[in-house]
Amino acid sequence: MRVLIIEDENLAAKRIRKMVEEQEPDFTIEAITDSIESSVNWLNQHPHPDLILMDIELADGQSFEIFNQVELKSTIIFTTAYDEFAIRAFKVNSIDYLLKPIDPDELKRSFEKFKMLQGEAPLAPQKIDLDSIVMALREKQVPAYKQRFLVKQGQRLIPIDISEIAFFYTEDKVSFIKTYTDQRYMVDHSLDELEELLDPLEFFRANRQFIVSPKSLDGIHHHFNGKLKINLRPLAGEEVYVSRERAADFKQWLGEE
Repeated sequence: MRVLIIEDENLAAKRIRKMVEEQEPDFTIEAITDSIESSVNWLNQHPHPDLILMDIELADGQSFEIFNQVELKSTIIFTTAYDEFAIRAFKVNSIDYLLKPIDPDELKRSFEKFKMLQGEAPLAPQKIDLDSIVMALREKQVPAYKQRFLVKQGQRLIPIDISEIAFFYTEDKVSFIKTYTDQRYMVDHSLDELEELLDPLEFFRANRQFIVSPKSLDGIHHHFNGKLKINLRPLAGEEVYVSRERAADFKQWLGEE
């Protein structure tokens, strides 16, 4: 079976590719495209694949626009951050979907459904009612990940953009933000709460005390018992380790194949 992955997040695309290769070694991933434009160009220049794993939110718009430019003959599985209530419009069009972050077991079930459909009459090209789907999506969306934090400094309130944050850490049961300019601010969330508020593609829970951004990493070293020692910039003030149990996930988060 030939597969096309449409995903604009590089790390997410790598994860999806790895899951496909692990679960369905007989599937061939023909390409990974990251926008409406690149996807339409690829589809116009190649035979359509048997299956497309398609992200909804792309850098240049929503992927439904692809259907307006290409008469797709492929089975589609959408990958999306929207919840089941909003996604009900896809069921009307007999399209599978996976909620992000993608669960391997759910992906496996989608593949099983896809393979079952291959034994039946081929599906007709889908006619997508773009307006009704977009309207349904807007009815109820999963809350977005935090883009900034409002912190207190003396009598002032300061907005800190997520792009300014190198890492979060806890000290004496109090959570702090450390920025790339080495500024420290107290934040009114536990690390467990922060882990739910932050985009998992941008931040990783290294251990009980630290949540780190990939740009804050200044070195990674193998340590005893399968642990990893990581150097942070700015300096953390203490040695930071990733446990043996989390080391594999950490390396995959950083892009290891």
